[in-house]
Amino acid sequence: MAKLIIMAGGASSRMKRSIETSELTPETKKIASSAHKSLIPLGSKQKPLLFHLIQNAVNAGFKEVYLITSPKNEAFKEYVGSAAKNNLFAGALVHYALQYLPQGRNKPLGTADAVQQAMEQYPELKNEFITICNADNLYSVHAFALLLAPRDTPHALISYNRSSLNFSTTRISSFAIMDMSEEGYLQNIIEKPDPETLKNHEHTSDHIGVSMNIFSFKGALLFPYLKNCSLHPERNEKELPEAVRMMIADPNNKIRCFKVSEHILDLTSAEDLNFFSNL
Repeated sequence: MAKLIIMAGGASSRMKRSIETSELTPETKKIASSAHKSLIPLGSKQKPLLFHLIQNAVNAGFKEVYLITSPKNEAFKEYVGSAAKNNLFAGALVHYALQYLPQGRNKPLGTADAVQQAMEQYPELKNEFITICNADNLYSVHAFALLLAPRDTPHALISYNRSSLNFSTTRISSFAIMDMSEEGYLQNIIEKPDPETLKNHEHTSDHIGVSMNIFSFKGALLFPYLKNCSLHPERNEKELPEAVRMMIADPNNKIRCFKVSEHILDLTSAEDLNFFSNL
């Protein structure tokens, strides 16, 4: 049975920096300053992004969620449930996985490390197909369902059509794009592509695939790449996209790219809250 891992262990730094200059209510500012951004009340129902995200996953067929947080996760426990495992929330059973800081570091070691720690705390994840996503993107039921559907490879990801994303040009230009084979397999993830690279992709395809960090893997095959993931030279973190690059360097590790042409709501800074008003 496929499991869903949601990464919510980040510090939400950009969100917190943008709060004071935003037009949020004092109550919402207080929540946004003290809790993870996925817990900020949104829309008319005042349900946070995490609720809508898990609800979409449940509607696609997921039943269990492993929520990666920092050890200081009191806000999550107040909203999702206080038990370490089996909290019933938004229709799913939610279990906490804690990302601890390695000795000598003052910030988390990155997303690959987060998933590695989750799999070490819950060994059953190594024996299952696992879907991994961020807590600050509202992935659709359709996207989740694609990663649950039968496929010809043990690994897959969602490739979002760049032209379907309703973000600013500046923001989209910072997104990683995917180099895919004619058969639809991932060949490379290109971070911050230069204009010439983009132009070459535009000439060869009407779908420039953007990674919004939603993947599906066979747990046992992914785990060694998480452990051996190299540190990013600038951010000094073990990042999941780098583990994926290392994986596809072996031609035996094929990753199917499912093409999706739809916008995805993203909660990076306070100004993004305005786009969730219809929830």
